[in-house]
Formats: sequence, C-alpha cells, structure tokens
Amino acid sequence: MKQVIIKNIGTFLTGDSSNPVSDADAILIEDGMIAAIGQWETVKDKAGDDSTCVIDAKGITAAPGFFDSHVHVTIGDYGHRQKADGFIASELHGGVTSVISAGEAHMPGRPTDPEGVKAMAVLCAKSFAKNPPSSVKVHGGALILEKGLCEADFAYLQSQGVWIVGEIGLGSVKDPKEASVMTAWAHKYGFKVQMHTGGTSIPGSSTVTAEDVIKTKPDVVSHLNGGPTSVSKQEVDRIMDETEFALELVQCGNFKMMDYCLRRASEKKMLDRIIFGNDAPSGTGIIPLGIIRNICFAASVSDIAPEQAICMATGNTARTYGLNTGILAVGREADIVLMDAPMGSVGANALEAIRCGDIPGISKVLINGEVVVGKSKNTPPAKTQAVIC
Repeated sequence: MKQVIIKNIGTFLTGDSSNPVSDADAILIEDGMIAAIGQWETVKDKAGDDSTCVIDAKGITAAPGFFDSHVHVTIGDYGHRQKADGFIASELHGGVTSVISAGEAHMPGRPTDPEGVKAMAVLCAKSFAKNPPSSVKVHGGALILEKGLCEADFAYLQSQGVWIVGEIGLGSVKDPKEASVMTAWAHKYGFKVQMHTGGTSIPGSSTVTAEDVIKTKPDVVSHLNGGPTSVSKQEVDRIMDETEFALELVQCGNFKMMDYCLRRASEKKMLDRIIFGNDAPSGTGIIPLGIIRNICFAASVSDIAPEQAICMATGNTARTYGLNTGILAVGREADIVLMDAPMGSVGANALEAIRCGDIPGISKVLINGEVVVGKSKNTPPAKTQAVIC
C-alpha cells in the first residue's frame, strides 16, 4: 500500500459548498484515495512505516484539484481551432486536475451522421481514458446530437463508456422538441447533458434562448454568461428561477454577465449551482489559467467569498457530474492543489490573494496522490513552497 501524508496545512479548503473550510491540517492518502483527514497528531498515527511519503505544506493552503467543465480539445492534447498543442498540460499548471469535454466540435472533417458521431464519441472517450494527458482526468467523447440518432444508440454508447452529451446546439438537433426527446433517452442511460446557451459560437451552431433550455431539460446550462455572446438578464433570471440545472460560467464569455450571474446567485442562495469552465480552445483563444482567473474574478469583482468561489471550480462540478473527486473528504480521489499568495501580493495567504484579485502561486499539484506538478510554470511563484520531506 502506497501512502502519502500532507502535513502543516495552513488553510484547508474542502470544496464542499455547505462547509468550505475545515480546521484540519493534515491528509493521509492511501493508494490514491483520501484515507484520513484531521489534525497532524491524529493522522500520523494512522500512517504505516517509514516508507510513507511526507509533504510539508509549510502553512500554505490545500484545496481540491480544479475542474474545467467546458473544454473543446479534439483528441489527445490538441485543439484544432487554435492549433493548440499541450493545452491540458498547461491547464494542469493552473491547478486543473479534471477536464470535461463539451464536444469535440473542432475535429477536422467532424462527421455529422449517426454512425460517425457515435464512432467519434467512442474513439475520443476511450483514447482519453487510456492515455490521460499529463495524468489529467479528461472526460472526453461528448456526443454531439445529430439528426437520426435513436434510443438504441444511447444504449450502445453507454456500453462503450460514453456518458456525456456535448452542448446541444452544436449539431443539427436544435429544435427543443426534438432535443428533449434525445435528452430523455440520454438520461435513461445515465448521461449528463449540456446545452449551449446564448448566441452562436461556430458556423452551424444556433442561438439558444431560456425557453429552449427550459423545454429541453439538460443537466448543465453551458456558458450562461455567453460563449461568447450572452443571453439577456431577463433570460438569465428565467433560467435561474424556473430550473434547477447547473449554471456554468466561462472565461471565454461576457464578464459583465458573469458578474450579474454571480451576484444574483448569491442573492438567491444559488451559489451551489454555479460551476466554472473555460470554453477553450475557442475563437477567444487559449487561457490555461482560465479557471483560477474565474475564481479570482468571482471573489475580487463579484464579492463572493473566495472559499465559495473555489467550490464552484471543484465540489459543485463534481456533484453535477457525479464524480468522486473535487472535495477533500475520506473516500475521495486524492486530487489536491497546494497554493499560497504569490510573491509581491498584498494578500497574506491564498484566500486573501484571491479576494484582492491576485492569482495564487501553485506550489504542488497531486492527482491520485501522485505529485504531478512540483512548481507551477504558469502561476506567479508562491511566497512559500511546500516541500517533500
């Protein structure tokens, strides 16, 4: 059994929106899973022999690994829209340990017939599962809905490990009446369904209104703040008030509307519905630090408590997609970010830095208990670095 202990954690962020901060200062990891959390004196007694790896956090902040809930790479770690090689690997240096495809829409020659879209979804899902880029957990192979798909296709795709429907509106299925039938099939076979919201993004996509979303009944309202063009405030209000779907906000969207959505969600006590994505690589570009920038925007501009903003990039997304990570709790996968205020920040720690808008310095990133980033190449350097004893 392989064990890792993280000790001397200064601020412990759980990722759980109902209890975002813990007084724990140590984590025991066994075979990639969190085995114990608590005070150092208690946790160390549960560890095994001297072969246990010990990471001294030196008083900095621990948080769950971040999710990017909206990515448009194609296959491997490549995005054809911006000819972007290594985007996911670069996101990892921004603390992202899990990525969710919103549809491999930029694949050259992307098929649009039922057999073709099924084949592409299976290929991408199995490829990412077999060879995760830089160990990042990529949930790929998001099915793009095209005319001609039938219920049996969803049963087949489930048997092949496909479980996500890419944002509805990217394919030929656009009418809510037709889309709602396929959404019902998808839900029957355990799929999570995303739906494009707002103006068109790529040639062939469609403008999607609040009424369309309400009738279709997806699990995730993709880029509520625009991808890149947003719906109106009145449309946002309808989606928030008349549905219980997850509300995704993205970096490659409308920042004024992001602020509106965050403030209204706070007023309506709906912060647990907010999740964060990038919506990249896209026409807007490549933003490896997009998720941590969303966190900083929420806290510094929209007056969201930074620990709650962290939940939007971690536990909220994990709950939405039914994944066993995103929260630091016993029995969860040990995907962890160790971070501190960046050098030169007025913030004394990571949370204070985030509150004043500074991107924290990432010291270490673990996936399944393995250190995969020793020091971020993309964030500013942390004031204090965790060390492996």
